[in-house]
Amino acid sequence: MTLLLTHDDGTIRRKLLDAVEPAREAAAEDAGAENVGEYVGAVGEDAFAVTHLFESTLPGYRGWRWSVTVATADEEAPVTISEVVLMPGPDAIVAPRWVPWARRVRPGDLGVGDIFPTQPDDPRLAPAYATLDDPEAEEVTKEIGLGRVRVMSRIGREEAATRWHRGEFGPRSDMARSAPATCGTCGFYLQLAGSLRNAFGVCGNEISPADGHIVHAEFGCGAHSEVELETSSSVPVAELVYDDSLLDIEPVEIGTTETTDTEDSEPSQESQESQKSEPAVSTEATEVGDASAEAAASPRAEPDQTA
Repeated sequence: MTLLLTHDDGTIRRKLLDAVEPAREAAAEDAGAENVGEYVGAVGEDAFAVTHLFESTLPGYRGWRWSVTVATADEEAPVTISEVVLMPGPDAIVAPRWVPWARRVRPGDLGVGDIFPTQPDDPRLAPAYATLDDPEAEEVTKEIGLGRVRVMSRIGREEAATRWHRGEFGPRSDMARSAPATCGTCGFYLQLAGSLRNAFGVCGNEISPADGHIVHAEFGCGAHSEVELETSSSVPVAELVYDDSLLDIEPVEIGTTETTDTEDSEPSQESQESQKSEPAVSTEATEVGDASAEAAASPRAEPDQTA
């Protein structure tokens, strides 16, 4: 870009700054007078050009501005209109910054039939024939007929390890902090190969929420293979226990036992008198019954016929 060097004493710049009305007329001619609002200000482009800004009253473009660039060749040349453009202002509602589609894809976006190719210069991958710092990867590259062109580089493995460590099945998750033991001591823990084997593996317990997922060696859950339940009571209990709820308790007063036995063995005088009177009543009842029987057996007296 070439910059023009001039010996302007400010005359040209004042001439351009004063061209507000010609700039408004150009904006009104391009967008309509009803869509051009108040004058906002001017921005200098270079020594021979200035941009004048007007508020836009166009429906749907609140906060936008009409940008009119004016220019001149020298002090004696007239001011001309270079362009009229609708530009967003600081408070304008604009679309978010454009992001390439390859960087917009997130985990879980890939569906059935979708294809997501990797870039040729992806730093997470390295050529299989290259010398790597992973013994397992170097051993794989020497296998004949494997067909792997690229393998994970150190950057790729570090990114994966960081992602798994901070993920749902990492050592900082809520389940890991409340687990009775870690996955590294669990019988269902399937250790990975390569340089990540010391820290990561796969869970093979179908009861665990991490079944089939990459788990950290310090992750854990309640389905650990060595977990045992305590069958003993948590409340201490004595070896000999007395159950007082099934015993009948009767209080006994000291000194009244002999008197009670005497009264029970000897009948009282009242009871003897009542026993003597009962036969008399029975005799009277017998005599009355006999008299009634004799009266019923005797013939009736015949009526006096003389009467």
